[in-house]
Amino acid sequence: MESELLVVRAQLGDREAFAELVRVWERPVAEYVRHMLVGAGPAEDVGQEVWLAVLKGLPRLRQPERFAAWLFTVARRQVMNQLRGKYADGSAGGAPTELAGEDPVDVLIDRLVITRWLSALPLVEREVLVMFHLHDLSLDECAEILRIPVGTVKSRLHRARRMVREEAARE
Repeated sequence: MESELLVVRAQLGDREAFAELVRVWERPVAEYVRHMLVGAGPAEDVGQEVWLAVLKGLPRLRQPERFAAWLFTVARRQVMNQLRGKYADGSAGGAPTELAGEDPVDVLIDRLVITRWLSALPLVEREVLVMFHLHDLSLDECAEILRIPVGTVKSRLHRARRMVREEAARE
């Protein structure tokens, strides 16, 4: 509900409301982008492109209550553009990106392990797992963002969980 009011205020030209939207959603968007672009390029640059696209597109958002799904749709589009560019020029790598921050050592190690497991997943499974589990989007929101049926989201989620379990068991 809070985001919905911020969206309406931002659509009316309130810069502080837009800044607050960015503050609230910047980390989830950055984490999504980082998880999706493991080894594929500068996640920070893509994150900036997401917020530029949000700024330009926000006035056209007709349903402010659907902001989260719309935001992740914008982020997904930017990620896919980045991946298309990297695969087109053959420069996409597979190594995990570095994690920034000053987390305690055990938390950092856990995050590295999770990032390694995620990076081992194919893109479609990784994407649905990140959206559903790391960003708490509903099955319906995932389906809307990915433009696929809910049943397909469920099957990808099931497959992704199985793959992560298998990867964890190997270690």
